[in-house]
Formats: sequence, C-alpha cells, structure tokens
Amino acid sequence: QVQLVESGGGSVQAGGSLRLSCAVSRSPDNINCMVWFRQAPGKEREGVAGIYKYDGRTYYSDSVKGRFTISQANAKTTVYLQMNSLKPEDSAMYYCAAGPWCGLPTLKTPSNYNYWGQGTQVTVSS
Repeated sequence: QVQLVESGGGSVQAGGSLRLSCAVSRSPDNINCMVWFRQAPGKEREGVAGIYKYDGRTYYSDSVKGRFTISQANAKTTVYLQMNSLKPEDSAMYYCAAGPWCGLPTLKTPSNYNYWGQGTQVTVSS
C-alpha cells in the first residue's frame, strides 16, 4: 500500500511563500509521476504541477508557471511544492498524488492518479 502524507500548509499574505511537502511511504514501479492538485470550495480539482520520478522533468499549469516549483528528494520519497508570489486565488486544499501517467494533459484528469494524500490547506489573504 502506498501512503502519501502532505504537510506545510498554512496562512500567508499575498506575495508570500510556502513550501509543501509530500512524504511517500513507498514508490512501486507502477508510479512514474508525482503531482500536486488543488481544490477550492465549489471548484473542480485542478492539477498544478507534476514531476517524472525517474528523470525529474517537471511540468506546470499556466496558473502557477513561474511561481511554483516542484521537486523531489530523499531517494524520491519526498516531493516538494515551493510556492512563491502567492495570490488569494491560490487558496485551496492541496493534494499530493501519484500514478503511472505523466505529462501536462494528465493534470486535467485526477482519475489518472491511483494514490492520494489527505490534503493540506493553503490560505492566502489579500
């Protein structure tokens, strides 16, 4: 069983930064990509960033490109999301997910991902 545990959420003012972490209990061969999704109240879940497990290539949604950075460390057992220049519209529950499919189009379909964490809340005030 793969378990994902997010941490690092909190409240910050617009323009500030936060770093989210996702601890991965194990990473079997059928996991090729780790991604971050977010979901605000009343909105659909939105994929914002992904990273290929084996070579570290990254991809981002247009809404966060240039402000957020996804990375992995600790023999790929930890995935980070560095969020800079935060805006009120970035406020959401942020989820870490893992699955076999990679690439920007997969961010549009949460069902591509087999494993999910419980989420961590990010609130950005203006």
